[in-house]
Amino acid sequence: MAEQRWSVSRRTFLRGTVAAGAISAGAVAGAPGFAAPPGRRVAVLGGGVAGLTAAHELAERGFEVTVYEARALGGKARSVGVAGTGRGGRPDLPGEHGFRFFPGFYQNLPDTMRRIPVPGNVDGVWSNLLAVPEARFSRRDGDDILLALPDSLTAIQVTPDSIRESLAATITTATKMPPAEGAYFANRLMVFNTSCEARRFGQWEYTSWHDFVRGNQRSHEFRALISRSLTSIMVAAKENLASTRTIGSMGEQFLGNPLGHGNDGGLDRVLNNTTNTAWIDPWVQHLRTLGVRFELDARVSELVVRDKRIQSARLADARTVDADYFVVALPVEQARKLWSSEVLAVAPELSAMDRLFVDWMNGIQIYFRVPLRISRGHTAYVDTPWSLTSISQNQLWTHKLPSFGDGSVADCLSVDISDWHSVGMLYGKPATECTHEEIFREVWAQLSSHLNDRDQLLRPADVHSWFLDPGITWQGAQNANADPLLINTAGSWDARPNAHGSIENLFLAGDYVRTDVDLATMEGANESARAAVNALLDVSGSNAQRCTGFKLRRTPELEPLRAVDAGRYAQGLPNLFDTPT
Repeated sequence: MAEQRWSVSRRTFLRGTVAAGAISAGAVAGAPGFAAPPGRRVAVLGGGVAGLTAAHELAERGFEVTVYEARALGGKARSVGVAGTGRGGRPDLPGEHGFRFFPGFYQNLPDTMRRIPVPGNVDGVWSNLLAVPEARFSRRDGDDILLALPDSLTAIQVTPDSIRESLAATITTATKMPPAEGAYFANRLMVFNTSCEARRFGQWEYTSWHDFVRGNQRSHEFRALISRSLTSIMVAAKENLASTRTIGSMGEQFLGNPLGHGNDGGLDRVLNNTTNTAWIDPWVQHLRTLGVRFELDARVSELVVRDKRIQSARLADARTVDADYFVVALPVEQARKLWSSEVLAVAPELSAMDRLFVDWMNGIQIYFRVPLRISRGHTAYVDTPWSLTSISQNQLWTHKLPSFGDGSVADCLSVDISDWHSVGMLYGKPATECTHEEIFREVWAQLSSHLNDRDQLLRPADVHSWFLDPGITWQGAQNANADPLLINTAGSWDARPNAHGSIENLFLAGDYVRTDVDLATMEGANESARAAVNALLDVSGSNAQRCTGFKLRRTPELEPLRAVDAGRYAQGLPNLFDTPT
């Protein structure tokens, strides 16, 4: 649900601005009511989704923006070419940190994507999103589930009972779970969906998902599909650690909106090309037209504090970055390295970030000489030790894979490994302790155990090659990971900072910052950057229009029950639906 939508298209306005010669003296030329702040130089430290979003919003408001990025623009969202694989004028095979999808409930990121122009696309790079029609839940030595993903769910008469019954029927049908367990899980969703804000933050934030769904009291099937899959496979979390408030909010968006109202698009969307081609490259090009400058190979090593402000930043190569405002848009494990004793003396609240937990969720791409027939969307391998998920990409892309590499690759299975710490099937080791070759062989064995138990959907002879996320590097007896993922453990909200704190000219943008989406996602990175920019506008005294903020949708018909729950929570009573069954 949006707080507000802009009545005038900023993209249309800015095209005219840029064409007219654009940016001058700290204001966008011809922008009514846009006043130049006295200091308008902004250093954005980090060029991932959060950093590019902050640069986008600031540049549109007339600030002079320079983005400093140590590795490559786009961060974990970028494409990665498999070096040396291109032949005959073809580009290298496309690799990536891991496949990404854009749920229909995302609102902030799609708003940005609509403002990135692409010739022939009325809605910019947003038009490069497409909804996949199905998902597959693959079981080892069991029947797989093919779940159709309609653009919107069937309308029902919205009452608490009808919502609960509809959810129970959907869950039972989709998962083949016993009806009693489907009804039980639907009731747990109703407990969360009808919980007031105070209970969500005061009770469910500190309750693990496993405890909330009472996984130890349920069947193996329930634990595999509900307790484990919704956490480990979907968001690389562990059910006994993940916050119920975080996982429940995702369930509320995916399953708790029976009418599908408020969605930006289909339930599960992907890009129609490599991420750089469909999104990141046009974005960077557009930012350059807005005056944004980029400094690559620029690793930030220190923030210099003077008079309770950030005076400058120092790079690893000894260069100094001077600016009026600093937006730290680095991942949490990198950002907290900058919190020196001098920084913490002014902003002691940042020390809590040391309690934030990161884990691994990285991808491997397997290239095939033949097309794959697995699913027309994502596949979750429910019983795999490493919690694998995948998508076959050639069916979705406008630029087909034979146009890459040596021309013989017909498909790519992009696989995410969500559990790097459980022992695998072949070597008796977790992925963290496997060589790259062992990781490939282990992933292949786990995929085959699910896909080849009925028909042979994967054949070794069809494999062309494979590519592991380059963020995974073998160091001695185990792997290191340059790109871990924030995990929202129970109670971690208390350790997450706001976009602006005690240091006047320092702002934070990243998926670890407090946001409404409350999950380490591209949407969270985008939302946090908007909050950082709005805070910067406040501090600078700018009267530029603030960034629109979009909030997660809650079924309005349940609002009376949330009001009842507020009273019950204040009295120390459980939620009305929270029965001991």
